[in-house]
Amino acid sequence: MNKAIGLALLVAGVILIITGYNASQSFSSDVSRFFTGSATNKAMWMLVGGVTAAIAGAVLLNQRNS
Repeated sequence: MNKAIGLALLVAGVILIITGYNASQSFSSDVSRFFTGSATNKAMWMLVGGVTAAIAGAVLLNQRNS
């Protein structure tokens, strides 16, 4: 069961990272970056959430059965 959850988290994390990267390259992020120096909050949260989910998924996949 933990392996399935880990795999789902890993896949969801990778998808969030890709989506967050694409959002950070969008026109609205360019405008935000021009005025504030950073990308939009949505893009940043997707990237942070994606990395967190991917790490959690990798940890669950690497756990040994007890």
